[in-house]
Order: sequence, then structure tokens, then C-alpha cells
Amino acid sequence: MPELPEVEVTRQSFALRIAGARIEAVRMGKPLRWPLGCAPQSLCGQQVQGVRRRGKYLLIDLERGLLLLHLGMSGSVRFETGLPAAGKHDHFDLQTSAGTLRLHDPRRFGAVVFAPSQDSPQAHKLLGRLGVEPLGEDFAPEAFYQALHLRKTAIKPLLLAGEVVVGVGNIYASEALFMAGIRPSTRAARISRPRIERLRQAIRSVLARAVQIGGSTLKDFSNAQGESGYFQLEAAVYGRQGLPCRVCASPIRSMRQGQRSTFFCPVCQKP
Repeated sequence: MPELPEVEVTRQSFALRIAGARIEAVRMGKPLRWPLGCAPQSLCGQQVQGVRRRGKYLLIDLERGLLLLHLGMSGSVRFETGLPAAGKHDHFDLQTSAGTLRLHDPRRFGAVVFAPSQDSPQAHKLLGRLGVEPLGEDFAPEAFYQALHLRKTAIKPLLLAGEVVVGVGNIYASEALFMAGIRPSTRAARISRPRIERLRQAIRSVLARAVQIGGSTLKDFSNAQGESGYFQLEAAVYGRQGLPCRVCASPIRSMRQGQRSTFFCPVCQKP
């Protein structure tokens, strides 16, 4: 699933090119996870003001309202001039004066939703419960500690839930917990304040590095220019079950948490 780094990399790869463009046509393919929420032709003539990100949503600001785009489990977008005819898994085309933004999503768990404003019920339903942005100023030490120290949930599923801090997906949670030296199964309430601060810094470091090198391409992720990411090549624990830890040489272990695979070093990461 594309996570925060992949979504941010996608945003950066087309935001400047689409800003200021005029929408000329909208093509809808097979139904996605949620309906568009407006008549496609009502978007025509509007100018794209810019592209932001909130968690794993791309927010495409228009003159009147905004589009919230989610990549789902397997989605990716392209933004180019002269794209070929839409294929079987191309479910949304936003044709503009600067090029066409196309959502490709084989599993159709992605979505494009129109909202009159970011304060509207349509936007609040999707964005209202999201935690703080991990790369922003609101991800502060005391607030993070207060959000974790009374929680009895294991720390990794809590990070994945996105209600405390948004966008720390499976790969990046495993890597940040390794960097912080915390066992993924440790209850959040048991983690001391200094270790929580190490985790906060590790989350920021891991996500920033992932954005820097294009995110992770495990199957078919690519940015809006068709470029793959390389973070998975640097992973310390994710996907390395049985291989030696890069720090202590102990075999990396895996376990299941909430139907997700978790990877950790039993020596470097303490309960």
C-alpha cells in the first residue's frame, strides 16, 4: 500500500506542473471505493490552485472546492501530456491544459472525492480523525508522549492506526521501531519518556529519508513521472526475516500483528 512517503513523493512529482492549469475534461472508469460526489462535467473550466497532502490523501485545490485523492492498496497516478488511451485499470482522468492526471488502480480501493471545502462534511469524514503530521511542527515531544503513555495497545498497531500520528505505515513503523530500539509488541504505556522521544525522532528520520529517495517500490509503485522508489533497499529489518541484523548480526525475526507482518531484531529491540 502506498504510505505517506509514496504519497508525498507523488505530490512532489506533479504539483508544480499542474498548478495553474485549467480542467478541460474528466473521464470516469469503473467505480472506485467511493463516488466522486459531483457531476464530472461540473469540474470543467476550474483552475487547479495547487496540490497538498494530508496523511495519505492528496488534496487538489480548485477554484471552488477540492478533490481528495487516495491511492488505496495498489494505486498510482501519472501526470503527462499525450498519455495513451485509458487501459483496463485506469479509472479516473483529469484532463487539464498542462496534461492529464490519471489514476491507475488494479484493485479499485482508491478514490477521488469532491468536497466543497476542507471544512465540509465530505472532507471531514475522510480527514477528521487523522493524527498529527509526523514531518510537521505539530508532532511535538510532549504531545506524542501524552498520546502514548496511557495506551495499553502494542506500539506498532497503534502507530499503524493513524489516530496518534498519521502515515506511519507497515514498512516505516518497523524501521522506526528498530531505530528507536523498541520491540514492536511492547505496550505503549510501558515505554518511558526518553524512549518515546527516540521513537518520535526515528519516525521523522525514517519518513524523511524515504521521501528523499522516492519512497518504497515493493510491487508496482511509481510516482507521477513513472519513477520507482528505493527505500526498501536500505531497510534494516523490513522483509529481512532470517538475515543478520545490520547492527548485531542476530537473525531478524518476524511475527504477525493485526494481520500484518512485523520484522524486528530480538537483540537490538527491547520490550
